[in-house]
Formats: sequence, structure tokens, C-alpha cells
Amino acid sequence: MFAFRLTTLNSLSFRNPFCSDSVFRLLRLFNMEIDKAIRECDDRRLQTKYNNATYVVQRALALYSIEEVAFSFNGGKDSTVLLHILRAGYFLHKKGQNSVNGDLKDFPIRTIYFESPCAFPEINSFTYDTAAIYGLQIDTISLDFKSGLEALLKEKPIRAIFLGVRIGDPTAVGQEQFSPSSPGWPPFMRLNPILDWSYRDVWAFLLTCKVNYCSLYDQGYTSIGSIYDTVPNSLLCISNSSNKFKPAYLLADGRLERAGRAKRPSTSTGGQIPAESNGLTSQDSYKNSMLTASIIAVGDEILFGNLEDLLGPYLCRKLHSIGWSVLQHSAVHNNIDSVAEEVERQKSKSDMVFIYGGVGPLHSDVTIAGIAKAFGVRLAPDEEFEEYLRHIIGDQCTGDRNEMAQLPEGITELWHHDKLSVPLIKCENVIILSATNVPEMEKQWDCWIELAKSSDLLALLEPYVSKHVTTSLSDVEIAQPLSKLCLEFPDLYIGCYRNARYGSLIVSFKGKDLTRIESAIKALQKKFQPSAFIETK
Repeated sequence: MFAFRLTTLNSLSFRNPFCSDSVFRLLRLFNMEIDKAIRECDDRRLQTKYNNATYVVQRALALYSIEEVAFSFNGGKDSTVLLHILRAGYFLHKKGQNSVNGDLKDFPIRTIYFESPCAFPEINSFTYDTAAIYGLQIDTISLDFKSGLEALLKEKPIRAIFLGVRIGDPTAVGQEQFSPSSPGWPPFMRLNPILDWSYRDVWAFLLTCKVNYCSLYDQGYTSIGSIYDTVPNSLLCISNSSNKFKPAYLLADGRLERAGRAKRPSTSTGGQIPAESNGLTSQDSYKNSMLTASIIAVGDEILFGNLEDLLGPYLCRKLHSIGWSVLQHSAVHNNIDSVAEEVERQKSKSDMVFIYGGVGPLHSDVTIAGIAKAFGVRLAPDEEFEEYLRHIIGDQCTGDRNEMAQLPEGITELWHHDKLSVPLIKCENVIILSATNVPEMEKQWDCWIELAKSSDLLALLEPYVSKHVTTSLSDVEIAQPLSKLCLEFPDLYIGCYRNARYGSLIVSFKGKDLTRIESAIKALQKKFQPSAFIETK
């Protein structure tokens, strides 16, 4: 048997001095006040979102009994919105049954709270204060989400759980408002009333309804995880202050709400680093560790030879300048399956994939559809992107019929920069670039670097440096010594080429440590006569 810690109104200590009996009498009408506040506001979009969300709640309560549903609450902004949507939806459900008696203070839906030692103290305090105010019956679980659900569902007759998932969340991929749990998970129905809500919608609801939310959001936090991976959003930093931030609802671009989610540097190198290798220490290996990228060009005109691809080589140079290694540069046809196959192949091999071409409203613009297929998700209307397009191209943007506003569902982030006329599109580790020439690509690259730095999503490593030497020696004479040199200097890229068939052989050395490159050149020169190699620029 699994023992849950049951927290009810009577067992909680009150932290809010304003929670008195008179306030509780007012809270009896609070469900109706939420509904009234939304209906009397001037925000039609919010009204539509609210109506759709409460309809999902009412539909769920018609399908399942109160004993068969639960609500997963975590103290965050999305979860707080869902709490009040549920309260209002329950009020409307009871009103539809003609059973409203005016006393809806207590919230009858079982509430689950997964308590973690990594949670912010403010989150815990807000959660329990909220439970006290609204009479939540909380099952506090100290296990991970999956294990906790397995234990809970064995003990309770729960068949469906309300979740505060929104499109754009990592867990939202492929979900609908009613979605069965994934294979390998305990069987239950995932209920997602606010799945199609944006960051703007969340804050419009909280501010319009004047409900309490966790105090961290007033300190610049825009998306809250654990104490180890969450910091205030740097985009809200007040000028001339390093530790003061504007509140979360003032974030101008909701697509950057996760910019405060800091990432720990990876400690895995994919294998053991030798302690010593021809003067290369483990510390040097760590400094020179690689992040990898792939580049995909989409366009029949490139493969037919009608257009020279200048953008790929440009990206190669730029990636090397920030210390990234390019694993592959490929070109594919304007075909959904071709794009999907290449993206699927490269996204699993590389830390980042850059793709360009095939973006737009034409029949040949299949890049976004191909990316969606590669990730196994559908294309869905993105309201923020649609509004952005409507602002740019006016009446030509025809609402739901505008295919340009269809983006891969649940994996898409829009990165807007004031210098860009069109935002960059990020689908997990795939960056979609709309540039058609080098000047445009240069502008998009600079903006991407700036946005990625501000979001703490970009690791800048030691840049690559290079040197070249020329020789009149034949390929046969130099082949074996060069092979041995590559083994002696495994951290360097050593290559050979000629500008003309009978011209001098050029040996290139590329790496992240100039001293290592110079050592390699000296080691090569020692294998031949001193004048056999001449260093060039």
C-alpha cells in the first residue's frame, strides 16, 4: 500500500492574514466572479480561450464522475490558470445541472502535488497557501511523476487528470485536449483545457481576474523549473541593475518565456579522454571539446545546378568561428519526404541542425512540413505567428487558411529580433532560416547569436584557427608521414589539396590551439628537408 500525505483545509496553517471567515463567504461566489470578469472584459481573444477551456472542463465532468478525475497542480502560472478555469468550469457544470446552491467554496476535484526538494520555497508556500484559501484536498507525493501516478492510480479510482500543458511545452508534442497517456505509462486520460493558450493568454487571464500567483513571477522569473535550472529572465533585467527585474507579465515576446531556463554544461564527452597524447592534456581536450552542427539546403535549383549555394559555406565559416564542428553539409529536393529523411538523420547526429530554403507559401516550400514529419508531429495553426504575419502582409494573411501560419505542433519556438522582418523558427535542435542570400544570412546569423546568448542556449567554444604549408613533394612521398602525423595529433584536422592538378600541394592544419598547430608543422618539417615546406597565409 502506498501512503499519501493528504492535505486539507483544516490541517493547513494560514499564511495569509486576510483569510478570514468573511473572506471565505466571499469565496463562495468566486467561481461566478471569474466567469463574470472574463465576460465583462474587452479582450475577445481571452474570452474565446476561456470559453473553449471551460467547455473542455464541462465535457470532462460530463464523461467522468468527480471521484474519477484529478488535477495536477505545481504552483506555476499555467497551473494557477488551470485551477481557476476548473473552478469556473465546475461552477458552470453545476449550473447546467441546476444544482448550484451558492456554496462552492470547497474544490471537490482531487488535487495532486508532486513535492520536490529541488522546488523553490516560494512555489511550496504558494501551493499550500492556495490549498488553504480554496479548500483544495491535496495528495502530496514525493516520488517522480511517473512512479507517483502509478501508485496513486492503484489506490484511487482516477481515470482522467487535468494538466496545465500548453503548446510549446516539451511534453505537449502530439497531445490533444483529450489524450490517452503514452505507452509505458499508467492508463489515464490527459485533459488539457489550456493546450492552445499562449504566454500572453495566461497573463491576460491572471491580470484580468486579479487572482494571486507565485511571487517569483514578480521577480523576473518567466518559466519556473527547479532551483538548479531556473534564473530570472535576462530580458526583464532593469537597466543599470544586475539583480533587479521587471515582473513576468511585462515580457514583450512570450516566445522567449523559457529564456530563464539555464542549462548545465554536459559532462559527457562520448568517450574517455586520454590523460596524455603528444602534449595534449585532458584539460586541453575539455577546452577543445566539440559541439557539432549539420547544414541542410532545400532546393531543386541547387541540385539542378541552376543556383550556386553560397549560404552553406558561409554557415560553415561562422560555425567554425564559434568553435563548432560541421559534420555534414547536404542539399535535398523540394520534397516533404526528402526533407523529413534528412532532418531525421541529422537531428540525431548533431547538436544543432541549420536548414534553409523551401520556406514560404509556394507549392515548393515544403521545409516546415518536412520538419514536422521528421519529428512525428502535425502542423497546427500558431496564433502568435499568424498575428505576426497578419501585421506584416495585412489582408493577404487569411486567418486559418494561411498555410504559412502552420508550424510543427508542440516543438516550435519563434525567435523575434528587432532587426529581422521575419522571426527565426526553432524546432527543438533544428533552426529554420529564411535567408535567400549572404547579406540576409549574415543578418539572421548575428541575430541568432545574440538571441541564443541571451537565452543561455548557445555554448561558445574556442574558435578554430588554421595554418597552411605548401610543398613540391609528390603525394606518394608525403602520404605515409602525413598519416603518422595525424595519429600524433588527433585533435587537429590535417588535410591536403591542390588549386591545380600540377600545382604545389597545400597541407592545411585546423584546430583550436595555435600552439598545437605550430607543433604539428614543426613535427612534419622534421620528417623532411628543412626547405621542403613553406608556410603560407
